[in-house]
Amino acid sequence: MIKGFIRPPHLRQRLVLTAALSLLLLLFATPASADPPSPLNPFSPTSGAIANLFYLVLAIALMVFVVVEALIIISVLRYRRRAEGGPEPVEVHGHTALELTWTAIPALILAVLFVLTFQALQAAQNPPGDALRVQVVGHQWWWQFNYPDQGVTTANQLVVPVGQPILFSVTSADVIHSFWVPQLGGKIDVIPGQENTYWFEVEEPGDYHGQCAEFCGLGHPFMPIRLTAVTEEEFAVWVMEQLAGSSPPSEDLLAQGKVIVESGVCAVCHTISGTLAQGKKGPDLTWFGRRPFIGGILENNPQNLALWLDDPPAVKEGALMPDYGLSEEDIRALVAYLESLK
Repeated sequence: MIKGFIRPPHLRQRLVLTAALSLLLLLFATPASADPPSPLNPFSPTSGAIANLFYLVLAIALMVFVVVEALIIISVLRYRRRAEGGPEPVEVHGHTALELTWTAIPALILAVLFVLTFQALQAAQNPPGDALRVQVVGHQWWWQFNYPDQGVTTANQLVVPVGQPILFSVTSADVIHSFWVPQLGGKIDVIPGQENTYWFEVEEPGDYHGQCAEFCGLGHPFMPIRLTAVTEEEFAVWVMEQLAGSSPPSEDLLAQGKVIVESGVCAVCHTISGTLAQGKKGPDLTWFGRRPFIGGILENNPQNLALWLDDPPAVKEGALMPDYGLSEEDIRALVAYLESLK
C-alpha cells in the first residue's frame, strides 16, 4: 500500500455508515411540535376518505416491497456462485403461470385503487345542497372571508359551524396562493380571475391551523389560516354580532382615532361598518378588536397594534401597508379606537 493512501472502507461498512447517518437525520429533522397539523389526522369526512386511501396504498406498497425483497434475497442466496469450479445454476427459460400471476395481481390492485380513488374524488367534488357558502379571497399576505348568505365579511378570521358542510369558492386578488387546512381537506389553488371550489365538514369543535401552500412573495410564511369550528348556536350568535356593527367611540381619544381613520389613508384601504371608511384594498376592520391576531402573525393587543402601526413592513416583511410616519399621539388614538371595535 502506498504511504499516505487510505484504503476505502468495505461496501458493507459504507452501507452501515449511510444507514446510521440517515437515521440521525430523521431523528434531528423531526418537527419540534408534538402534534403538528397533518392530513393523516383528519377531522372531516372528505379528509378522512383521503387518509384512508393513503393508508390502503401504503399497506399494499409495503406488502409488495416485502414480497419482492424476500424473492430477491432468496434468489441471491440460492443461486449465488458456489466454490470455484462448481456447477452452473440451472437456467429457467420461462414460467407461463408465474408470469400471468405477476401480471394479473398488479392489474387487479390498480383497478381497485382506481375505483376507490374515483370515489374519493367524487365525494370531495360534490358538496351537499345545504352547504354553507364561504368565499375566500387571497391577498398579499392575508385572507378575506365573505359569507354571502349571512352578509358578513372578515379578515384572517374564519369561523364555521360543526356538523354542517362548508362550500369554499376561492380566488385571488393578486398572485397565486394556495388554501390548505391539512386536517380538513386538500389544497385548493387560489388563482387570480379563476374560482375554484372545495368542501368539507368539520366533525369536532376547536381551532384548526393551515397555511398558504404556494410561494406568493416575501410575506408568504406569514399567511397562516386559522379556522375556528363552533356549535351551530355559537355560530348564529357570532353572525349576529358581526351584523350588529361596532359601537361608536364615546371618549375623546376614541373620537380622535375615528377621525384619523375616516379622514386619512385608513379609509382608502379599509372598511369599518357604520363609518366613512369603506376601502376594499385592505382587510375589513369592523370587528378588529375581537380578532385574535394582527396581520396574521401578532397577538392582538394594544402593544402589538402600536408596533404594527408604527412600521408594518418592519413587523411583517413584504407587507403592502407602508409606514405612514404616524405620530405617537396618532398611534395612541388609533390603537384606542381600533381595539374598541368589539
